[in-house]
Amino acid sequence: MGYADLHEHLRMLEEAGHLRRINQTINKDTELHPLVRWQYRGGIPDEERKAWYFSNVTDSRGRKFDFPVVVGALAGSKAIYFLGMGCNSADEMDAKWKHALSNPIKPQVVDNPACHEVVMTDDAVENEGLDKFPVPISTPGFDNGPYTTCSHWITKDPETGIGNIGNYRGQIKSNTRVGVFPSGLGQDIFLHWKNAQKRGEPLEAALVIGAPPVVSYVSVQKVDYGVDEMAIAGGFVGEPIRMAQCKTVDLQVPAESEIVIEGHLNTEFVEPEGPFGESHGYMHPRQLNPFMDVTAITHRKDAIYVSWLSQLTPSESSVIRKIGYDRLMLVHLRDHCRITSVIRVEMHEPLTNTYKLVIVQMRKPKEAEVWRALHAAASFHPGVGKIVIAVDEDIDPSDEAAVFWAMCYRMKPHQDVQIIGGMEKGHAPPFLYKHEAKGTDVVSYHLPADESGMLCNAIQKEPFPPVSLPKREYMEHARELWEEFMLPPLNPKMPWYGYSLGQWDEELDEEARLAVEGRYFETGEKLKSRRVKASEVEDEDH
Repeated sequence: MGYADLHEHLRMLEEAGHLRRINQTINKDTELHPLVRWQYRGGIPDEERKAWYFSNVTDSRGRKFDFPVVVGALAGSKAIYFLGMGCNSADEMDAKWKHALSNPIKPQVVDNPACHEVVMTDDAVENEGLDKFPVPISTPGFDNGPYTTCSHWITKDPETGIGNIGNYRGQIKSNTRVGVFPSGLGQDIFLHWKNAQKRGEPLEAALVIGAPPVVSYVSVQKVDYGVDEMAIAGGFVGEPIRMAQCKTVDLQVPAESEIVIEGHLNTEFVEPEGPFGESHGYMHPRQLNPFMDVTAITHRKDAIYVSWLSQLTPSESSVIRKIGYDRLMLVHLRDHCRITSVIRVEMHEPLTNTYKLVIVQMRKPKEAEVWRALHAAASFHPGVGKIVIAVDEDIDPSDEAAVFWAMCYRMKPHQDVQIIGGMEKGHAPPFLYKHEAKGTDVVSYHLPADESGMLCNAIQKEPFPPVSLPKREYMEHARELWEEFMLPPLNPKMPWYGYSLGQWDEELDEEARLAVEGRYFETGEKLKSRRVKASEVEDEDH
């Protein structure tokens, strides 16, 4: 087939050396996520991060589960993400995304799907149900139970029939009940739920765990409301995504899914959900949210439970989100807003969670283009772009030190910073809102416009002296010597050579040429001929 299911993807990861197998007994409630967490908080570089396969999983009650658990298998590192997307580089992935968005392919329903090898309904769901699966506790010591994290919720608008797949956490509350966190204003599942509520009917839903990787990658990206993500996934792989008709709800799910939980989101009642450690880096408090009454559970006989490491960034969920978000923001600014001087967007990931700090790299923009890009980035999506910085093409937007360098020397805050109001904070603390009916401390579905954003124009606006490093040809020769001496491998960061920024003339260039030729005394004699009296200089200074 043209795209991999999870099992094939794991085989490819192992062959590429990206999979780490843990055969020792691991407690999913206290040990599993903390063990993987060290991969992100222990100074391990991205290129050394792995996917983790736990084959012997227990819980705090001493139960042994029949299903293995994988974490980091979709975006434990950039290399893992690219392998899952069938790409070798960011440029190749960008081209595939552009093609998929322009050439969607409708999914197709198939018979005898793998996800229906085991079907549980009625008493089987009541007696065994959700507790059958090794759902880890993500933030032991703070979370109040296990939550699904790599959990793709499929719903459709009851008025238009247009479907949606989105990734939202799910709190396991009983064998037959799972909560859902719509994750903020404007999410498709919440709009579907509200439309069903208006009609006085529950919302049919399917919770998919362990979809084919390309479906997982598409499910976390922000596409326009009403756009079929399954068709985008099909466009990405060049063939229809195979789908299965659900057993108890009128929805379709990826046929190769590991686990599918079917049911109805209650629209008459909501109930407390959370707290849960979130990707903004803080515990998200308890909130009144929808919940699903489970009507059926289906799974593969050899099902693998998939969990994403989320919470404090960087994490697996931030890697999978960031790579796609960088691309979507670039398309928004360059193509939709027609700001052609934008060449790259970097949504900062470590600790800041990709949403709040956005760096826009531009090539020789006009001043009006800079401000258009900054404002457009800040209005891309609720909660995105609290701080937006525009930099030149010689500044690597992924290098915080380079960005700070540009801000310190190419920006005058009183002229080049704008504070804009009327923004909402989005999915972020503090959490101080009261639910009107209950008076409890929960997050409101309707956020006030009391947040602000800071737009920074750190583009070079006047000639600067050259960067004070040796010119490129000297650094390249020195690198050849470095490698000849078999010194440690280099990982150059811009700037790694000197270059002119406009404030340099032919005379100075000639003097530098003479210096490397050993003829610097000639420059010394020339400067001697230009002597002036010190008293005259002092008079000029005063």
